[in-house]
Amino acid sequence: MSRRLSPITTAAATSIVTATLRVETRGAGFNEITADAHAFIAERGARDGALLVFLRHTSASLTIQENADPDVQTDLMTALANLAPEKAPWVHDAEGPDDMPAHVKAMLSGISLHVPVIAGKLSLGTWQGLYLIEHRRRAHARDVVFQFVGSVK
Repeated sequence: MSRRLSPITTAAATSIVTATLRVETRGAGFNEITADAHAFIAERGARDGALLVFLRHTSASLTIQENADPDVQTDLMTALANLAPEKAPWVHDAEGPDDMPAHVKAMLSGISLHVPVIAGKLSLGTWQGLYLIEHRRRAHARDVVFQFVGSVK
């Protein structure tokens, strides 16, 4: 196995900038927010640091996933449905049969992300995108907090 460490760069964290993105979902499924994250970084004049992405909800989640083939999203939704089916004997069903499974799916995939920002660009892989995953069947308004910590232009 071959390994090689890139040159090390240093940047002083001189700025913390924050904004909230409101995402109107159409029900269960993936909602790409990559372009919104790129715009946030660009508008703030970010150079080097970290983008923190935090979802202020417990029945939706965030993920970094493939953005080239939509079949991946279909298969991931199927996998999550199999891991947390609506017909399981859940006790919590205050908002309907998809309520507790949505909480389980959010716990499995998480509600926060951390993306390095290098030279003003999100350091995502070629086929990676940022997504909010809606786990409820009906539409919801979801709030995503973007926070950049690092150096600015």
